[in-house]
Amino acid sequence: MPTEIVFETHSWSEDNDRGLATGWLPGRLSSRGRALAAELGQRRRSDGIEAVFASDLRRAVETADIALSGTAIPLLHDWRLRECDYGELNGRPAAELHERRSWYLDHPYPGGESWRQAVHRVGRFLDDLSLRWAGRRVLVIGHVATRWGFDHWIDGVRLEDLVDADFAWREGWEYQMEERQDPALSALDPRR
Repeated sequence: MPTEIVFETHSWSEDNDRGLATGWLPGRLSSRGRALAAELGQRRRSDGIEAVFASDLRRAVETADIALSGTAIPLLHDWRLRECDYGELNGRPAAELHERRSWYLDHPYPGGESWRQAVHRVGRFLDDLSLRWAGRRVLVIGHVATRWGFDHWIDGVRLEDLVDADFAWREGWEYQMEERQDPALSALDPRR
């Protein structure tokens, strides 16, 4: 039975209002973002969600806290769901930063990471998700790198095809993930 992953981006932030690429900076939701986070909660509270995983960056945590306020759904923070680390360019104007995004597919941002490294980290989250939540329905609140990780590792989309595509925000994406086997555990399996 596949694990159902519902992905939602963190809600609208003050940096989104200013046109900045927050990256690994914490960020903070705007008043519009807090309203959108409440709407996310309305959409997902009765959606069969058994757990919520959120990036540990403030804007994602704030989104989850508002959306799930007053529910008993467990909320787990995970740094592997963070946005790509733009290093010295965190907080720069988004238009300027994303102008050469394809260059950073395999080359780390100065003092940061590459998109491939960010997507690899999301893959490690997916490996661990299967250990405890296989066959269940979970909500993940993250960033562009999180969604690209799901598109790549679950749907098999090449990163070269994702890096130049428009993000095209919408109210959630749904993924069906077959159980992932940790390669280290596979090597120890006597049946192989």
